[in-house]
Amino acid sequence: MAHNPTYSIALNQARLAAIVTALGNGALLKIYDGAQPANPDTAITSQNLLSSHTCGSPFAPASSAAHPSVLTANAIASATCGFTSAAAWFRLTTSAGVAVLDGTAGVGSTFDLNLSSTAFSNGQTVNITALTITSNT
Repeated sequence: MAHNPTYSIALNQARLAAIVTALGNGALLKIYDGAQPANPDTAITSQNLLSSHTCGSPFAPASSAAHPSVLTANAIASATCGFTSAAAWFRLTTSAGVAVLDGTAGVGSTFDLNLSSTAFSNGQTVNITALTITSNT
């Protein structure tokens, strides 16, 4: 028989609340090019940091009470791009740089971070309009 765990709404909300707690105040959203590492515990190697944004404090209010549960980040500050390349993924870290969560970045709702364009240019202002994290099991 295949594995097929599902979680209650309360557990999904607790999972998302744990992300907010782990990030703490002043979390950073860092957008990179290149291949996304296997997980946040994997060091960044040849990927280039395109922009680094300060997240709201706290990172987000409580998640939605539904299946799937959704965590919507509070306002995220704009930042200046420091490298010309294509955005591919992001890492959320604490203010001290401890990695907590990685996700995909691209144009469209199939990405964790939905951008208006993945073409980043050195010196351009990068605005983040929304970041949501879904716990859908």
